[in-house]
Amino acid sequence: MKGKKASHGGSAKFAVSETFTSIQGESSFAGRVCFFVRLAGCNLDCSWCDTRYARKKQRTMSLGEILDEALKSDADLVEITGGEPLAQKPTPLLCSKLLDQGFEVLLETNGSMPTGVVPKGVKIILDCKCPSSGEAGKMLFANFAKLRKKDEVKFVIADRQDYDYARKIIGRHGLPGRTEKIFFSPVSGRLKAAQLAAWMIADRPPAILAIQLHKTIWGDNAKGK
Repeated sequence: MKGKKASHGGSAKFAVSETFTSIQGESSFAGRVCFFVRLAGCNLDCSWCDTRYARKKQRTMSLGEILDEALKSDADLVEITGGEPLAQKPTPLLCSKLLDQGFEVLLETNGSMPTGVVPKGVKIILDCKCPSSGEAGKMLFANFAKLRKKDEVKFVIADRQDYDYARKIIGRHGLPGRTEKIFFSPVSGRLKAAQLAAWMIADRPPAILAIQLHKTIWGDNAKGK
């Protein structure tokens, strides 16, 4: 990315929690260097949320400022996350401008807001909230019909009820025919990865066990990682 200059693209402003360069800790991109844009604010309040601080804005950034920081990071991969990034109307424009600069772009969304506004070149990581989150009833299941093979679905699992719910949702919505990447991720401090692995070995769900790599490296409470 060196040598590129951002095309600022107008006066769009974003409420931002933090921006940083780190190792991607989740999804099929785990282990890659990634520039993160964590937008502030969320329309959900999951019981086990590990980025609750992102509900509050730390600064306002223009589209151009975000693009400039992404380019200075010299990373090839950018993830827009939150909070809930689709709660901010200019987010699709940010996605488009990052694509224009040659970045591979990921957008992680909580599954409760329409994803049809996301540009086609973006890889969507779609969360599906399970009962332990307290927000399962707010999922917009119509988003599943919009999934492309390159998109990914993640279920964060705290207990056996969540696990059984995730398996039911996978079957009910035919997810293996819509995406090649379905992840089960245990809630840190609530469900041991070994227990989730044992259930998966016994039942053979069409899912991949996902451990949060960034927490393995830096611990549960590290910010900007």
